[in-house]
Amino acid sequence: MNEDANTEIIRACYEKFGRGDISGLLEHLSDDIDLTAPEIENAPHGGIWHGRKAVEKFFELVNEAEEITDYEPREYIAKGDRVVVLGRSTATVRATGRHYSTEWVHVHTMKNGRITSFIEFFDTAAALRAFQKVTTALK
Repeated sequence: MNEDANTEIIRACYEKFGRGDISGLLEHLSDDIDLTAPEIENAPHGGIWHGRKAVEKFFELVNEAEEITDYEPREYIAKGDRVVVLGRSTATVRATGRHYSTEWVHVHTMKNGRITSFIEFFDTAAALRAFQKVTTALK
């Protein structure tokens, strides 16, 4: 597929994610997709997720852990079989009630109209502060 077609597939995925249509988004993934998300202490969804079923579980865990209140893909950059998306989001961590905002970068690799790889980069320090469980010292 060409870069324009790949970009349109990725754009459709973000639109589906924004509507909460995860099953529709999953239709654009290859069966052997690898999704890589940063590991954050107390966040259950970091790491490498292999396969469409595992990625479905990833999205379930994200939804259980965070309420995403703002999610804005801002720029799509395509080169060959890769589409890079630059964006910004804000989320509230359900377990702590704290929120964080971050710029993010998503790198998608495509093959035959399907996403074969997704790698996410964002401000992990901001996320860690929001996921961090507060402890108080006893005197």
